[in-house]
Formats: sequence, C-alpha cells, structure tokens
Amino acid sequence: MGWKSILVSVIAVFLVLLLFFYWVFPLETIDFTFSPKNSNFSLNSYGNESMQFYENMRYPSKDISYRIQGCTLQKADEMETAFDMIDNLTIINFYSVNNNEEISVTCDSKTRFEGDLFIAGEGGPINITKAGYFNVIQKGAITLIRESKCENPNVGIHELLHALGFDHSENPNNIMYPVSKCSQTIGQDISDMINELYSFQSLPDLAFENVSATMSGRYLDLNFTIRNQGIKDSSGAKVEIYADGELVKEIESEPLDIGHGRSIFISNIFILQKSIDELRFSIKTNFEELDKENNEAILNYKN
Repeated sequence: MGWKSILVSVIAVFLVLLLFFYWVFPLETIDFTFSPKNSNFSLNSYGNESMQFYENMRYPSKDISYRIQGCTLQKADEMETAFDMIDNLTIINFYSVNNNEEISVTCDSKTRFEGDLFIAGEGGPINITKAGYFNVIQKGAITLIRESKCENPNVGIHELLHALGFDHSENPNNIMYPVSKCSQTIGQDISDMINELYSFQSLPDLAFENVSATMSGRYLDLNFTIRNQGIKDSSGAKVEIYADGELVKEIESEPLDIGHGRSIFISNIFILQKSIDELRFSIKTNFEELDKENNEAILNYKN
C-alpha cells in the first residue's frame, strides 16, 4: 500500500472519530428555565386569613367523623346538638364512629380559670398538613369543661368551630368571641366560608415543583419534584419528558399522601437531537384531580 493510500485511510479514520466525538461527547452545556403556567384554581375571599388560624383550613372530606368519650350525658348531648347544628347550617356531614375518629371529644370535670374567667372548653386542630391551596386538618380535639347553661350549646359550638380551624372573633355578638354569652350567634360569614371550603371535591392534585434541566452535548440531566397538593391521597402516576415534542423518558411515580412529594434526579439521558429549544414535563394520571393545569411544566432554552 502506497503512502497516499495510508494517508487517505488515516484522514478517513480521523474524520470518523471526530464525527463520533461531536455526536456523543459534550461540547457545550445548556441550561433550561422553568415557565410555570397560571392556575385557574382559586378560592373567593371571605377574609379567611383572619377568620381561621391558617388560610383555607379544612378536613379532607366534608364527611367528618367524631367520637365522644368520658362525658356526662348532658355534656355528650350538648356536643351532639352542636354537631347537628353545624351539620344543618352547612354542607358538612358529621358522623359518629367508635375509633379512628377525626375529631375527638372528651370532658373534664375540674373547674379551670384564666384570670377571673372560667375556661368553658378547649378545641382546635392537632394535626395540620400544608397541601397547596389548603391547610388540611387530619385530626382535631375538643375538651368540654363547663356546660353551656344556654338554650343552645354555645360552648360546644364554639369549640367545634375551633376544631374546624376558626380563630376567635372580636365581635362580642359572635359565638367565636372569647367570652361566652347565651345571646351570641353563628355569623353567616362562618357558614359561607365553610360551604365554600368544602365545596371542592376530595381529590388529589399532583403538581411539579423545582423543575430544572441541564444538557451537556447530547446528554440530559433532569431534576424535579412531584407533590400532592390536593386534599386526598393520590394513586400512582407516570411522568413523561419530551424534548422538542419527542418523548425521551418515562418515569413511574408511586402514590403520594396529602402534602407529600417525591424528588427525582436522572442523569445522562442520551438525546438524538443536536439541540433542544424546549423540554416539556407531563404528569399522566388515570384519576380525577382538583386541577389538571399544573400537570405540565415547560422549560425553555436559556440564551
């Protein structure tokens, strides 16, 4: 073989190797930015920031279980009447259970004082999960100390509303005023707010958080979090990643409890395209959600 043939062979091999390195190995790094969509899911404002301990507090379902134990017949009857009254004024449905209740009611026979005032009762949420638009109450507790001495069970109603997330009112005529009087009533704004909060179905709501991606040459690194922002535990889902409309990766995600999330990092995904302008992340589910608009995240090439 002559030197010319050898030279041509060497050049050919060099060009093949150069093309291989250009195709496979990183030559530059590209960062992508996340452009979140605006959600069409919202709550009307009834001033709930000041009416409740935290914003948008509710139990997972409008059907809320309770159990009364350790109470005299009179106190138990007053509490049952309190449940019935809120049940009749709102779309909430309270029901009695023997265990695993969401609201626990107990009674204390010892008189308690705060300054010169009797403490009539205590109540409130004891387990709250932040989940997107809602602060979800998992457990509530009520302790009845003093009987109401009123025609209506004002003490029981007051503590039950605390267990539903309502704070004290500055209006002396409102039943949520710190000092109890028999003339106090349940404000219409309380009923309206309860009905609004519980008008939303008990559904999960999967959404993306902290989505980022980096491409080095033809290798793609992904980092993102899926969180259940809904008011019900979710089933499993699938995440699909598209590069300029071409599916490049599918990922199975396990079920998520209310407020829980899963962070996912994947590196060195080989991409056929020479360059990418857009990455699209999509959550695919076979169940209904509060909001489907947040099931997608778009990342654009950052110049």
